[in-house]
Amino acid sequence: MARPKIALVLGAGSARGLAHIGVLQVLEEHSIPFDFIVGSSMGAMVGGIYACGTNLKLLDKMIESINHNLFFDVRIPRFGFIAGKKISSFLQLVTKNQGFSDLKLPLSVVATDLITGQGVIIEEGLVCEAIRASISIPGVFNPVVKEEQVLVDGAVADRLPISVARDKGADIVMAVDVTFGENREVKIKNTLDVIMTALDIMQKQQFDLISSNADILIQPDVSNYSPRDFESSREIIDLGRTATIEMLPLIKKKIAECI
Repeated sequence: MARPKIALVLGAGSARGLAHIGVLQVLEEHSIPFDFIVGSSMGAMVGGIYACGTNLKLLDKMIESINHNLFFDVRIPRFGFIAGKKISSFLQLVTKNQGFSDLKLPLSVVATDLITGQGVIIEEGLVCEAIRASISIPGVFNPVVKEEQVLVDGAVADRLPISVARDKGADIVMAVDVTFGENREVKIKNTLDVIMTALDIMQKQQFDLISSNADILIQPDVSNYSPRDFESSREIIDLGRTATIEMLPLIKKKIAECI
């Protein structure tokens, strides 16, 4: 019998989303197959970079050693405190300026259109531009204006886009949530913390309704890290690895049951 069609859904979480790197490393090391990736916000960034063929070990080392302040070109705000030109240049580099049509592994990127208030699924054009839209935290990053759309963070409409994976025909959905841990601590120290915590609160009810729709839900224990803890990348990535290793027996069982 044919193997089931498997989707990997990577959710939002800013710095906590670096755990997705560890998740992908373990899936790759244990030859766990998946047929396409659906990503929102930081999940779109990590998933998009991976889909473009970037080596996970290299990405791991790059994130650990890089000065993350280089990404943030702070400006006098009009639509956001950060213009986004520096992060756009970084994304162009790590995605090798590939378009969706160049990818061997299909990718769907979720953003939010402020005009319609709806989620937008991006599957064409340059991958770096789609990621840039999906990570544009409202009020922090300048939005991406595209034709009649004003695109911001995918987390606003759908922080864990399981339904997108189902609509694309997934038999098994492996979803990775990096936000709502049981022992989550709230730390409010700056504007980014205020905005991200507010988004978390607004989307908690949505998460409770949709999370059970995943066949496999991987939740790295990153709840004690703030959305801006990029300097803790080593620990966060390792927590992604740990959570995925613990779920390997269930993952293999689910796949075997569908064959």
